Amino acid sequence: MAKIVALVKRKDGMTYAEFVSYWQDHHAHVVSRLPGLRRYVQNPAREGHQWLYDGMAELWFDDVDAIRTAFRSTESDDVRADEPNFVDTIDWFIADEHPVIA
Repeated sequence: MAKIVALVKRKDGMTYAEFVSYWQDHHAHVVSRLPGLRRYVQNPAREGHQWLYDGMAELWFDDVDAIRTAFRSTESDDVRADEPNFVDTIDWFIADEHPVIA
């Protein structure tokens, strides 16, 4: 399996609560339609500290080819079109998970 790890910073002027609500209640449904997506986890940052990011998402696919296919799809156009509604920046990378304590 390969996964995308995305570090997300909320849109300027949006409260943390608004960001989390939009991410979980709307954007999750858009992302979940990506072809080949096996698992999708949102990790909102804990409030009470000024973190560099407001959250982190993990998207699992069978392999890198499945990621390429997903992000060449029309569904990925919908994902990208929705991001400016709640996201200022996204830093991401493709990773292979290496559990240390399972």
